[in-house]
Amino acid sequence: MLKFTKNEIRDLIIAFLVLSVAFAISNVKLDAHRFVSILPIVMVGVALGSLVHELGEKFVATKYGYEAEFKAWPLGLLIAFASSFIGMVIALPGSVFTNDDNRDDEINGRIAIAGPMANMILAVLFIVIAALIFPLKAYSDVFTLIYLICTVGFSVNSFLATFNLLPLYTLDGTKIMKWNAKIWIIIFAISAIMLLSSITIGGKRWFN
Repeated sequence: MLKFTKNEIRDLIIAFLVLSVAFAISNVKLDAHRFVSILPIVMVGVALGSLVHELGEKFVATKYGYEAEFKAWPLGLLIAFASSFIGMVIALPGSVFTNDDNRDDEINGRIAIAGPMANMILAVLFIVIAALIFPLKAYSDVFTLIYLICTVGFSVNSFLATFNLLPLYTLDGTKIMKWNAKIWIIIFAISAIMLLSSITIGGKRWFN
């Protein structure tokens, strides 16, 4: 069973709030009315996306016998917020740290891949629900709202997966490539296709 420290819960909440605001701004800029409208919808995708990403890495690290804790990165959160004004969120909220930094490349890679994979699975669940709800939109505003939440969730989680798979700096992609480049290519290609598809069927187009 996963255990969370008070500091970890605090950092997760801060990261969730900053990313939610950042993704909302990236869609509607400084339009206050549309910002208020989209924020609760974006929060669903960001909340679940951020949570499952970190829980995925934390779970795998724990399965290998490590103590794992998420720690927010203040500078990364500031970058995420600032970048939202150009319409693209550079999401660097923080990382899951363990009590042993001397892990081999395979374990590092397996832990790292858990986060993006969790986002991709969640994105697929969102788009499947959206597809099932789509024919019902004409019958109720509730179905329209659910459809919108799911398309935004698909878009956000596709982005989070692809971004974190980039082989840059301390992102997950770097650790996965060191472990197995072939696996990285396959997972990155799938996530990139999902991200590209989200441009046309994702929620962002609803707010333009």
